[in-house]
Amino acid sequence: MTAPSTFGLSSEARNLHWLLSNLVEEVPGLTSVAVVSSDGLLLLSSDPGRNAERRPDQPTGPRGSAADLATIVSGIGSLTIGAAKLMDYGGVKQTMVAMEDGSLFVMSISDGSLLGAHGSPDCDMNVVAYHMALFVGRAGHVLTPELRSELLESIERGATDTDNGPTPTGPMAIRSVPGRSTEVAK
Repeated sequence: MTAPSTFGLSSEARNLHWLLSNLVEEVPGLTSVAVVSSDGLLLLSSDPGRNAERRPDQPTGPRGSAADLATIVSGIGSLTIGAAKLMDYGGVKQTMVAMEDGSLFVMSISDGSLLGAHGSPDCDMNVVAYHMALFVGRAGHVLTPELRSELLESIERGATDTDNGPTPTGPMAIRSVPGRSTEVAK
């Protein structure tokens, strides 16, 4: 899996990237994950390269694009929030859609932000929902307006970045930048 560059990001942003990467890598059957802002903008994705470097045997997410997943998550989130208001049942915690060839999961994070995931047809929906809830518990309190702004800028920079190679992420990510010395992101 390719990961977005975390060089120059705050420790909170790097930690969110790391948590999201771990979510996809550790949960069997999960193919792509996206964090979407309350206004439908993609903030974070496990699939920043738009699946360009996926292995042939690994299924892709919806239409192979993180932006498509973000659009779907935003639409379903908006629809379910509207339905909950009409029925006066309180806020939406999660939405699961089981399809013939996969599953879609949408979970509220904080302040209207959403976590969306696309799973293979054989994924265990309970396991996926559990791990998404763990992610929300770990990430929800740090997803501040300032961090959202930083993540949006990172996505925009990534769209114009010429370095499309895989970039390690995590608590200690070492990145070699052509023409510069090796830098360590902590």
